[in-house]
Amino acid sequence: MTVVIDWSAFLLVFVAALVGAVAVVSLYSLGLRMLVRAGRVPVVSPAEFTDAITVFSEKEIKRAAKQAAKSARKSPLTAGQKNLAFLAAIGCFVLCGAAVLSGILIIVIGH
Repeated sequence: MTVVIDWSAFLLVFVAALVGAVAVVSLYSLGLRMLVRAGRVPVVSPAEFTDAITVFSEKEIKRAAKQAAKSARKSPLTAGQKNLAFLAAIGCFVLCGAAVLSGILIIVIGH
């Protein structure tokens, strides 16, 4: 019994996975960048676990929220530019989600 590897199919899957990963990461990071430019800095309070290495205090969480609000006020963009950046952020997140869903559909349906 001999094992035959179809190297062209292997290369095709490798390139598709690489392009998909780069696309998802790029769209997500661009979406976050546009969200920050729109003055809507996402502040996520950390979850506290019993065995966590780092636990943030209420004071640290409030300080991070205060810094996010301050950076949102310092934006040199006009209201229209902020709205356009927010719409671009939403578009990037939608495209990112569509890329992930299309990959899942290709795996489920195309298999």
